[in-house]
Amino acid sequence: MINLYLAVAPEEGAAEHNPIVPIWEEIVVGTVAFAVLCFVLMKFVFPLMEKTFQARVDAIEGGIKRAETAQAEANQLLEQYKAQLSEARTEAARIRDEARADAEGIRQDVLAKAREESDRIIAAGNEQLAAQREAIVRELRSEVGTLAVDLASKIVGEALADEARTRGTVERFIADLDTAGQR
Repeated sequence: MINLYLAVAPEEGAAEHNPIVPIWEEIVVGTVAFAVLCFVLMKFVFPLMEKTFQARVDAIEGGIKRAETAQAEANQLLEQYKAQLSEARTEAARIRDEARADAEGIRQDVLAKAREESDRIIAAGNEQLAAQREAIVRELRSEVGTLAVDLASKIVGEALADEARTRGTVERFIADLDTAGQR
């Protein structure tokens, strides 16, 4: 074999080599080298590649499973959100209805208080009017009495200075006016 690699020029007595038919020593060396290469690849490289491929497959399948799990969780959260939104809308409608009912109750209370206050003001006004009327009637009676006495004194021609007589005359005159007003 060493001769094979060291020989640069063919020996003189040797037959010329046919390029189509390989030399048997090269076939043996090539087969041994190929066997060693296959052994190393099968023992060390292929298991590492298989582990790498399996890890890659597991990562992809795990990613798909995680995505499916995340999708299922998202769907569940969406359903919960929709349920909560529906509950919130129902609650808002209930609160609106309660607020309307409360507002109507308050409105009725305010109206009732306003009516009571109006009635009270009207009653107070009527009482005040009656009191003013009484005061005006008393004031008018005294003025009418004084005027009647003055007028009577001018007609009669004598002074009606006596207080007791003046009162009696005024009282009589006012009584006459009251009876005339009632008819």
